[in-house]
Amino acid sequence: MTQFEKSLNTAKTEYTSDRDDGGVARSKSSAQANEFRRAEVETAQTTREKALTLNLDGRTYGTFAEIGGGQEVARWFFTVGGAAGTVAKAISAYDMAVSDGIYGQTKRYVSRERLEAMLDLEFTQIVRELGTIRGDAKHFFAFANTVATRKFNAEENGRGWLGIRFQARPHQEPSQIIIHAHLVDLEASREQEALGILGVNLIYAAFYRVATDPTGLVASLRDGLSRVRIEIDMIKFSGPAFARVDNRLMSLQLVELGFTDAAMFTAAGEVVQPSEVLYKKPILIEPGSFRPVTNLTLDLLERALEQFSGEPGVRGTTPVVLAEMTLRSLSSELKPENEDFLARADILGALGWDVLVSRFELNYQLADYLAGYTDGPIGIALGLPALRQITDEAYYKGLAGGLLESAGRLFKRSVKVYVYPTRDAATGQIQTLETLPPAPPWQHLQQLLVAMGRLTQLESFNESYLSIRTSEVLKLIEKGDPSWESMVPPRVAEIIRTKRLFRSSGALVP
Repeated sequence: MTQFEKSLNTAKTEYTSDRDDGGVARSKSSAQANEFRRAEVETAQTTREKALTLNLDGRTYGTFAEIGGGQEVARWFFTVGGAAGTVAKAISAYDMAVSDGIYGQTKRYVSRERLEAMLDLEFTQIVRELGTIRGDAKHFFAFANTVATRKFNAEENGRGWLGIRFQARPHQEPSQIIIHAHLVDLEASREQEALGILGVNLIYAAFYRVATDPTGLVASLRDGLSRVRIEIDMIKFSGPAFARVDNRLMSLQLVELGFTDAAMFTAAGEVVQPSEVLYKKPILIEPGSFRPVTNLTLDLLERALEQFSGEPGVRGTTPVVLAEMTLRSLSSELKPENEDFLARADILGALGWDVLVSRFELNYQLADYLAGYTDGPIGIALGLPALRQITDEAYYKGLAGGLLESAGRLFKRSVKVYVYPTRDAATGQIQTLETLPPAPPWQHLQQLLVAMGRLTQLESFNESYLSIRTSEVLKLIEKGDPSWESMVPPRVAEIIRTKRLFRSSGALVP
């Protein structure tokens, strides 16, 4: 038994032996236990230690409501002992009709809407029923999850929504954290185990990580787990405890920390789980650094959208249009500073573009990811220089089939690449798919893809934009040369001027 466990057992004995009949610790023992908890909180890392820490805290008190995956999170708090200090109620409305009767009807049971309904009802109820009795000493909370674990003999992974609504201080307006997770174990029992650990991590983080760096809070969610068991692709913070948290940065953290390969937020800055936007929709995406968005960047996407919208599988629908900011590029690792990331996000949002933040290096990885959410057409908008770069065999040394395998994986679904021409800096000539083929023998692959309709030159473009290079625009901005303003859309120029973006070696000037 470790010294930490011995100390917890001592605190548990003092805490549980000095309780009145109403289940409330007397002030002396409560104060001692709270002091001990504050001193030891940073060393409590295992799931068992976290659950016991919360049970012995004396302040945290709430409801556990779990649908679909069983009561995997509540079980931890009962198993470690001292649950009376934390658990006011545990409920599992497993039957759909029972769930509807409690939380109201919904189209999808594993959804953000169902989770929000659960948190609304359970938090309101515990505050209403216990607020006047214990409100001065307790930080009330409601934890909820709605989960579908792996079905018997099925290949589809489990997934679910988890959330906690809680008071950071007694009587304070509640704050909230919600997450979406994929459970990727191969057995339902293992998925349930991972779900229990993740839920404990979330509750613990809400009460003991709020005052620390939010990045540390996010990182702690995967304590005791790994990416081969859990993928978290959405997290959203709200309420007074997180007044200064930008949820777009939290999406960036999910990707940087390897919790997921990609995360998404809308033009309005609202973080979303990708299926909420992409499910069964035609998708057009433009990968890029967007540092900054130029006239060519915008024209490329607009012309590609015109052509994409006329495709047979897209005609008559409203496709999703995305800008993809990758944290990696084919030429180098890209690790943006938070301010730089938000600067680009602000500009893309002002243009009305939803944003996908990813770790993808190669376009087939992006196509594979999008195809996981839709069976509709997928369009990728690229400039000719970017297309030339991805046809360089040097980037496929780690792929068994090299460039040929990459092309096969990219175009195996309804993927079409739209290419914007460029102007040769030396000759001034316009270069297109036909006039600038890849090095032999890959020109034959390009000809095949063109003949199949998977690779196409954009039918219209603005010739005056062909000489614009994003890297050159950035250098002009850094030097304070005003000529950059004619190379970017007016709205973008206004934002860059007003916020003084990209002024010094890529860093921001306040």
